[in-house]
Amino acid sequence: MIVGIDAGGTLVKVAYTENGSLQFKKYLIAEMEQVAAWVNGLDAVEICITGGRSGVLLGLLEKDAKEMVEFEATHLGVQFLLNRMDRSDDSYLLTNVGTGTSIHCIENNTQERVGGTGIGGGTLVGLSRLLTGVVDYEEMVSLARQGSRDRIDLKVKHIYEGKVPPISGELTASNFGNKIFEVADQLSREELLAAVIGLVGETVSTISVHAAKNCDSSTIIYIGSSFFQNPLLKEVVESYTVLRGATPLFLENGEYSGAVGAMSVLL
Repeated sequence: MIVGIDAGGTLVKVAYTENGSLQFKKYLIAEMEQVAAWVNGLDAVEICITGGRSGVLLGLLEKDAKEMVEFEATHLGVQFLLNRMDRSDDSYLLTNVGTGTSIHCIENNTQERVGGTGIGGGTLVGLSRLLTGVVDYEEMVSLARQGSRDRIDLKVKHIYEGKVPPISGELTASNFGNKIFEVADQLSREELLAAVIGLVGETVSTISVHAAKNCDSSTIIYIGSSFFQNPLLKEVVESYTVLRGATPLFLENGEYSGAVGAMSVLL
């Protein structure tokens, strides 16, 4: 068996081959000992580990394992997954929305980190908890799908009411900036959660589009665990990316890119 593991800030993602088939596992970072127990119980296994918590996992393993830099592992994993989609892209912008967000310019199949932001999945979960008290991720996403941001976010068209704005009126002028003091006591959890996802999605996509222009690319590939079972975040990122003139692509199983890349060096 060949195993690649990405031990990140919130989750541990695992990619492995079994009977020639690519398989995936996911654990919370608090379940690191369970990951180690699973790996230690495997026979005839090759292992490569990446991610910020890779050192912690290495200390729990009873087997030899290779280690590689997270950014390179993610790039290799994206290329591997693109090939499975019969795509041959070798130049694009890569935005990885995990706990935070990391942005990379891929040119001629080489990667360079060009920036990032602390806004990401950790922001989504943290702000949602503080504003609504909801702690379960699936519940957050489900409630957000039922909410509207109209009473919370100020759009450009609201500022230029009765006039043609110089930019798209659908762009958000201010997240959480629309008459909040008037409606704060009336807002539902659904509205607040939708607005948090909007804040995260618009920030990530806006920064990505600007980075893509500097990278001389019109394609932005979005990956990361924040998109898992979160269709509203995908919708926000996709619409805002298109609105700002770039082309978004979401990879199937993209949240496992780091683990897949670590695994791929052993193939």
